Formats: sequence, C-alpha cells, structure tokens
Amino acid sequence: MDVDIISEEENPMLHRTDVTFELVHEEATPSRLQVRDSLAAKLNKDAAEVVIRKLDTKFGMRKTVGHAKVYDTAAHATDVEQEHMLERNKIETDDEADSEADTEAEAEAEAEEA
Repeated sequence: MDVDIISEEENPMLHRTDVTFELVHEEATPSRLQVRDSLAAKLNKDAAEVVIRKLDTKFGMRKTVGHAKVYDTAAHATDVEQEHMLERNKIETDDEADSEADTEAEAEAEAEEA
C-alpha cells in the first residue's frame, strides 16, 4: 500500500493539519486502521494523533482518496473530534482510559481478597 500526500493545510486554532492523500493498493480497500497506521508512519506521528475522516474508492479501481486530520497531540484529538469518529479510529478518550484503569484496579482488589 503506497500513501501519497496530495495536500496539507495547517489549522493552528485546532492544533491540527488537514491532509488529503491518495492510496494505491493491490487488494480490496484497506481498513481504516491500516490506512491510519500507514499515514501516521509516513508523517512520523503517533497513530492516536491521526483521525481518518473519509475514504473514497471508485468502483473497480485500486486507488483511494482520503481525508484525515492530524493533530499535534492525542489529547487535542480527543478534545476536538466527535465521539463516533474517535470510536471509528479506535482512539481512547480520557473517560475510557479512566474506566479501564478502574476496572483493572477492581479486578486486582478482588484477586487479592480471594
């Protein structure tokens, strides 16, 4: 899978860069997470800082055009992006991380009691 950046537009108010990219692939259209990881690697960013907004593949073509928002930090992404976009891109919000930590702490406490 080859990722080529078509355009980048800085958006300093939201601490992000809006990226339009083109993706050439051999098989079926890759998953959103595969594209996110490839784009993050190309831009030298952490995967949690990249939110894939749209992937558009024309029928029968091996070329996909996509739009992504690349944030300065993962915290900026969770502050700005809508919940469903964070869910689609498998980016944990602070609330989810806190609830997972609480669940792990409860499991450890129960294990110690037994």
